[in-house]
Amino acid sequence: MLDLNHGSGCQYQGPARDPGITVAVNAAIDAALVVRNRSQAARQYVSTSGIGRECLRQIQYDYLAVPKDGGRDFEPATLRIFEAGHRGEDVVADWLRAAGFDLRTHRHDGGQFGFSALDGRFRGHIDGCLVAGPAAITCPALWENKCLGASSWNDVVKRGVAIARPVYAAQIALYQAYMDLPEPALFTALNRDTWELHAELLPFDAVLAQRMSDRAVEVVRASDVRDWLPRAVGDPASVLCRGGWTTGWHAPCPWRERCWGRGEQSNAASSFLPHPWRPR
Repeated sequence: MLDLNHGSGCQYQGPARDPGITVAVNAAIDAALVVRNRSQAARQYVSTSGIGRECLRQIQYDYLAVPKDGGRDFEPATLRIFEAGHRGEDVVADWLRAAGFDLRTHRHDGGQFGFSALDGRFRGHIDGCLVAGPAAITCPALWENKCLGASSWNDVVKRGVAIARPVYAAQIALYQAYMDLPEPALFTALNRDTWELHAELLPFDAVLAQRMSDRAVEVVRASDVRDWLPRAVGDPASVLCRGGWTTGWHAPCPWRERCWGRGEQSNAASSFLPHPWRPR
């Protein structure tokens, strides 16, 4: 209640807020994000961003654009997080430039820097390359940024990216190898909740880069001869399949039902692809 007459005792009820407008606005935004995501062409190559995942079968499903289990497309909340990640990357890039770093994120034609191998079937695009700067960084050096929730961010700060998020470390090692940037990479992590920035230098791990490159070759070659690569686990109830925490967070596999041939997806992934496909 509002007392607009300053002690007169006459009070006025403020206008009622319609809680439905929040639902309506968010529903419209979510619908637009889903439509935009579905309109984007599926990747037709093995991506560096996912090659470090533990399960080769999951990487292969992603490469072949095998349809995900019913209802397992990216949820609007996840699409918002992706959007925040892209915007956060731009913010950190602006911060670095304001601090005096010579950071290159795009070619003269506006495209991203990146590499392509295996006749275009293995690709990666880097966040940027540091050419010079005020901090003790040997240049040119790869720059890779991630935007993380508070829990994941704290884990990276505590244990370092190589241990806390080995998928990121694999991605960085591949970029260093294929982009010929062997100096220690600058990895930054933006806390989405507090906007704190964590930074660390990641030395080039040639062994890791070779192992990840070999994995990409294995995925492509197995797919060429119609072989399904083995699952990383033997139980669909494992954390890798259903999601959860082990040494780090694992998102639920979006192909779990299709992979194990259960429920409405019992025809498995092979029904989507030319026959015959053979499990290894």
